[in-house]
Amino acid sequence: MKEGKSVWGWFTIAVCVLLGMVSCAVLAGKIYTGADQPAVVCTAEAERPKSLVPVGKTVGIKLFSKGVMVVALSEISTRDGCIWPAKDSGLEVGDIITQVDHASVNSIEEVEALVRNAGGKAIEIQALRKGRKMEVTAEAAPCLADGTYKLGAWLRDSMAGIGTVTYFDPVTKTFAALGHGINDVDTGLLIPVRSGGIMSSSVTAVVPGKKSEPGQLHGTFDLTKDIGTLFANGSGGVFGHTESHAFDGEAVPVAKRSEVRTGAAVIRCNVEGEKVEEYTVEILRIYPELGDNTRNLLLQVNDERLLSITGGIVQGMSGSPILQDGELVGAVTHVLVNDPTRGYGIFAETMLDTER
Repeated sequence: MKEGKSVWGWFTIAVCVLLGMVSCAVLAGKIYTGADQPAVVCTAEAERPKSLVPVGKTVGIKLFSKGVMVVALSEISTRDGCIWPAKDSGLEVGDIITQVDHASVNSIEEVEALVRNAGGKAIEIQALRKGRKMEVTAEAAPCLADGTYKLGAWLRDSMAGIGTVTYFDPVTKTFAALGHGINDVDTGLLIPVRSGGIMSSSVTAVVPGKKSEPGQLHGTFDLTKDIGTLFANGSGGVFGHTESHAFDGEAVPVAKRSEVRTGAAVIRCNVEGEKVEEYTVEILRIYPELGDNTRNLLLQVNDERLLSITGGIVQGMSGSPILQDGELVGAVTHVLVNDPTRGYGIFAETMLDTER
């Protein structure tokens, strides 16, 4: 059966609120606002919690990377012509810079300062490439425009946006959101977590999904405090701790993969203000445990209330918990571009397997 093309829907950037949180710079003269290290630790089935609180509440999510990711390479215009210092040194898109001249770096500003202070002298750059340590030597070049020394590497050190919390464990005080990892928008690689948090949010607007035009949730966030901290960004979602009572509720059993069946189910999501409601869906297909583990099942929204508001599944709903027969089955992860009423989901057990 051909389901069509799908897209990641983990969150959408709320530009008016988040300009100070999303940062991307090019060490070639401009700064813009806005790593492949998918650490996965399996949890033995006997250690999995028997019940969890299905949440469905949107939150603001901010993530700061461990190291600084190279997202593009560019040339530097000098008096002697155009050169490519970063590319010529051996740096590649997707590399995560961890040290410059043996000084640890976790922000664009730290890299810029060390490059600038070195002038034209050779600098040692330590980085991770597909999880393996590597080292290159680079010589920054003076930019013709302003005379400052630059490498010609676009970098990213953080991301932020809106997403949905899937479950909360009242025993361990841990939570999971999104149902898939936070990937860099340019490289598609998982961003390794140095620190991060979640904030209370309220959905202020919905751009309904249409064929070939995925919809979006827009929201405002309480920037005065975090209600939780992140400790992992894995293939099955983002995970964190919270002492907040924001996710208190009745715990339900976690369905095993073998218990999930095609047929009627509900999703719990937040598409208006701070209100979480349940909407009817149908699980159309269960997939084998092979390939992309964020596409364990195919579902279709058939609730007229939700269809009238969102047109189906929209970006920002990723992480919305799926329940069937009173058990937590999994979470929404993707929307089909050609049919926003349908999307993919991940098993709750798969999320628990990737939590660490």
